[in-house]
Amino acid sequence: IVHNAQIEFPGYLSKSENIKFSDIPDGFKGIFAVPKAGLFQILLFVGLIELAWWPANNYSGDYGCGFFGKSYEGAEKVKKLNAEMANGRLAQLGIMGALFAEGQTGQTLAQQFET
Repeated sequence: IVHNAQIEFPGYLSKSENIKFSDIPDGFKGIFAVPKAGLFQILLFVGLIELAWWPANNYSGDYGCGFFGKSYEGAEKVKKLNAEMANGRLAQLGIMGALFAEGQTGQTLAQQFET
């Protein structure tokens, strides 16, 4: 999302393969330009977070960290957790819609907004 907004890190993504961050194309085609070792590092990091910090068997959405440091109890807590689940689902639908539209038109989301 950051890369599609034309915000790029300076320097190299992979110095050994001479790939700069600016060489990665926008949209979902950019994932194919990332070296395999980089994709492995991303998957390893996400797996570490899933296993170490956020247990996958906790389906309630309550990880004990509160909402910006504020804890809720009872009905208010249930309301906040349900809102978080609904917002996450809507975000997933929005991203999938953008990816589907990019696959159909060949234009990134930013390019679609320009036209």
